[in-house]
Amino acid sequence: MAKIKITQVKSIIDRSKRQKDTIKALGLRKMNHSVEKEATPQILGMVKKVAHLIKVEEL
Repeated sequence: MAKIKITQVKSIIDRSKRQKDTIKALGLRKMNHSVEKEATPQILGMVKKVAHLIKVEEL
């Protein structure tokens, strides 16, 4: 599987609970925090839901 690097670039203040929970499930904690994940269908679905809050890079 390919790996992706996910970085939070926008705040989750004033976002819905669902979006906040998705960001936490991806392992992001604060602004400019990055995590590396396998590009599974589940992870890609979560990325799609909060694409406006994050930046994604392929590794």
